[in-house]
Amino acid sequence: MHVALGGTFDPVHDGHLALFERAFELGDVTVGLTSDELAPKTRHVDRYVRSFEDRKRDLIADLEPLAEKYDREFEVRKLEEPTGIATEPQFDYLIVSPETRDGGERINEIRRQRGYDPLEIEVVDHVTAEDGERISSTRIVRGEIDRHGNLTPEHEGRGTERPEQGEPGRTER
Repeated sequence: MHVALGGTFDPVHDGHLALFERAFELGDVTVGLTSDELAPKTRHVDRYVRSFEDRKRDLIADLEPLAEKYDREFEVRKLEEPTGIATEPQFDYLIVSPETRDGGERINEIRRQRGYDPLEIEVVDHVTAEDGERISSTRIVRGEIDRHGNLTPEHEGRGTERPEQGEPGRTER
C-alpha cells in the first residue's frame, strides 16, 4: 500500500507524529511538504513559516525512526498546490486530521474526474496538550506549549515575521 499525507509541519509535533505513525502502519509513505510559496496561504493565522529546506530537514529526522520501526520506505515531496500529490494514481490511502477531511473528499473528487480510484481516507484524531486543548504548530510558535503539549509559559515563541539576516532564528524541536 502507498500512503499520502501533506502539510506545512512547522514545527513537527506529537499530533503530526500520530499522523505519521498511522501512515507507516498502512504502508510506504509519501509526505507532501508545502512549498515556501504555498505554506503562508495554508495558515489560518499570520505567522512566520520557516523555509522549505529547514522544515524538510526536521521532517526527515522525525520520519526516519518511524520508517525504520515499521520497515517502510518514505519520501518527502514539495507541494505546490493544496490538493498536492494525493491526486496522483499510485496512492491507496490519504491520512488527514479532522479539520482536513473535507480536503480529502475534494482530492477524491479530482481522482474520480481523472479516472482514478478514490483513496481510503484515514482520519487521525488530534492529540491533546497538557491543558486539554489540541496540540498545534500555531500554539507552539506562540510559545504556549512545546511539541509534546507541555505548557511553556516562560517561552516567548516565534514572531510573525522572518528573523532578519544575522539574527538568530528559533527551531522548535
